[in-house]
Amino acid sequence: MVLAGGAARRMGGVDKPALPVAGRSMRDRVLAAVADAAPRILVGPADPAPPDVRVTREQPPGGGPVAAAAAGLALLDSDATTVALLAADLPLLTREAVAVLLGALAPAGADGACYVDAEGRRQTLCGVWRVPALRGALARLANGRGGGLAGTPVRALLDGMTVREVAWAGAGPPPWFDCDTDQDVRRAEEWAR
Repeated sequence: MVLAGGAARRMGGVDKPALPVAGRSMRDRVLAAVADAAPRILVGPADPAPPDVRVTREQPPGGGPVAAAAAGLALLDSDATTVALLAADLPLLTREAVAVLLGALAPAGADGACYVDAEGRRQTLCGVWRVPALRGALARLANGRGGGLAGTPVRALLDGMTVREVAWAGAGPPPWFDCDTDQDVRRAEEWAR
């Protein structure tokens, strides 16, 4: 599930996921990192989305990543057990990096696995999660907030979940690197060459 509905305020409101890095939009680079996932879901504007990608919008549009996760989970097949929850501005994410996360989640005992950056901060929108745990957390939040999830912080969604933190040790740049500024996009471009 790729979340692409942010406002990109620090970049003047541009369609950030559509910005190219090494000749390919960030959104398409993230979708390529999960090319073997079925289904692939894009939450946010999509002009155009690949034909095999299910597209939806969070309510209200721009309502944040928790509202986007709820919208995306609604399109997930009922038998799905695991989902990648990914920001659309992760142009350095690779299939290898997603496989590392899935490997970290494989042993029982965790609700999710996500990367941590060099300072040890969780990169929660670069992770894989057990679907029942996410659905349960979303239901708990929705009940506590009168049904609305707009503006809910991701840390509230993950509160009480057991999360395996993964430090990137693979070759290449950190897959969790997100592009929040023009400078970040330039840095990603240099790494992607």
